[in-house]
Amino acid sequence: MSSHTATAAAASSAPPPAIGFFERYLTIWVALCIVVGIALGQWLPGVFRGIAALEVAKVNVPVGVLIWVMIIPMLLKIDFAALGQVKAHWRGIGVTLFINWAVKPFSMALLGWIFIRHVFAPLLAPTQLDSYIAGLILLAAAPCTAMVFVWSQLCKGDPYFTLSQVALNDAIMVVAFAPVVALLLGLSSITVPWDTLLTSVGLYIVVPVIIAQLLRKHLLKKGTAHFQAVAARLGPWSISALLLTLVLLFAFQGEAIIRQPLVIALLAVPILIQVFLNSGLAYVLNRKLGVAHCVAGPSALIGASNFFELAVATAISLFGFQSGAALATVVGVLIEVPVMLLVVAVVNRSQGWYERGAKAG
Repeated sequence: MSSHTATAAAASSAPPPAIGFFERYLTIWVALCIVVGIALGQWLPGVFRGIAALEVAKVNVPVGVLIWVMIIPMLLKIDFAALGQVKAHWRGIGVTLFINWAVKPFSMALLGWIFIRHVFAPLLAPTQLDSYIAGLILLAAAPCTAMVFVWSQLCKGDPYFTLSQVALNDAIMVVAFAPVVALLLGLSSITVPWDTLLTSVGLYIVVPVIIAQLLRKHLLKKGTAHFQAVAARLGPWSISALLLTLVLLFAFQGEAIIRQPLVIALLAVPILIQVFLNSGLAYVLNRKLGVAHCVAGPSALIGASNFFELAVATAISLFGFQSGAALATVVGVLIEVPVMLLVVAVVNRSQGWYERGAKAG
């Protein structure tokens, strides 16, 4: 059986993705993590200072372990054999790649400059402005990997397109994430710690991808049903690791948030604009190119969503728990689910409009 046929068979036999209990209420869990983290940070400051000191080569060991538990189950879903299907959806994939790598990171850097360095600057800590912008850039430079499968299903997206697009984005991210981040940080006059950035890419992209693919190959030897069962059991571990990481982060961010309670709302503004800008642009470009709606929907969602787990991990490695960069990436986690569900609703309700304007593809 060819890799293309095997991928198709696995996709056709897979049950439809759905938003699990943890994922559905992710915004609520993140909000609770903010409260719990701030409270614990105020009550047990010595404990969290001790956790922050557990570093090896500028990498916090507890966070490194949590990030692997968080990321590997998500990367387990990626089948790089799907890259063979790219040519079948070249227009939709071209649009998504353009949005993900040529528009989103650069538009976020611009929005950060406008809102953080100028519009909201009087309301934010002056010493953290560069760090906030860095966090926004990290968030935008990492295309979504896992949750997009759920968003695609909810808008009746083509599963083969979604699989091939995510696999391609992951392959590109291995080589492009560090250069794009370094370029935009440099353009924003933010010092780039290259050694730490490359270490983060190795630890949080390259090594987890290798582990996940080896584990995927091993599990599939026992059948697709076994693989899906194990992947489903690992899902709650992934979300739990994310939430525990957020508790740690907010334990260190507590003082800053108490001093400036509006900071989360202010950071959300450029993120929200970026989501609507990029999803809308991807949707319209696909329509102009005559791409089928079942491809345009997931294209818009992949173009708008972020691999926030990677962004959080890299922000902590580069700038630390108490940095504005770490806080900015967490705001992306906070608003991800409700905002993406809104985009899904718009895509579904506009299908008639889309198909009337799209040329025969």
